Amino acid sequence: MVNTPFPKLKLTVTKVEGRCYHDYDMGDVIMLEDFTHPPEHFCLGLAHALFPVVYSLSFAACFPFMENQRSLHVTCPDGGKLEFLAEVLSYDGNTAVIPQDQNYAGPRPKKLLVEVVQERGNCTYGYKLGDQFEFEGLKCKEGFCGAAYHLLFPALFGLNFGAKFFFMQNPDSIDTVTCPDKGKIVFKVTREEE
Repeated sequence: MVNTPFPKLKLTVTKVEGRCYHDYDMGDVIMLEDFTHPPEHFCLGLAHALFPVVYSLSFAACFPFMENQRSLHVTCPDGGKLEFLAEVLSYDGNTAVIPQDQNYAGPRPKKLLVEVVQERGNCTYGYKLGDQFEFEGLKCKEGFCGAAYHLLFPALFGLNFGAKFFFMQNPDSIDTVTCPDKGKIVFKVTREEE
């Protein structure tokens, strides 16, 4: 048992179209103590594809196009052999449910501001303290550092779908997204008012 402020998550195999090297079968259920604690021997390919989803669900993101807005389908990155339904559990252990938004009319990308809030060394891309970049939804910015975007993506994904970071002064932002290159740059991501 993990002592955490984050909810448990449930992954259910909903489609099998090939052999999984981890031998996951249709209907298998995998429980995550929280988004930071995968089970032992968990597939790292799946973890990579799944992380933005479980991160977002953990911070109250909703997917209005889903029958249950507190869930999302995730496809195995190895040829799409498997599909999983990721669901967040309430603290009583039941699946958290918010019914589908009947007024959902398609994507409404949010305006997201990314700002360099710490500079701890020379960035290969030349990013400096105070630099700002605007993103619209999940669209990649031309010429933006791929490694930085990779680490920003879970925050961009979550904020685009309504995540709230309860531990931040402004819960519509997170200021701890750190560059993988020796932590030279730290970014803040903010969902701007609509």
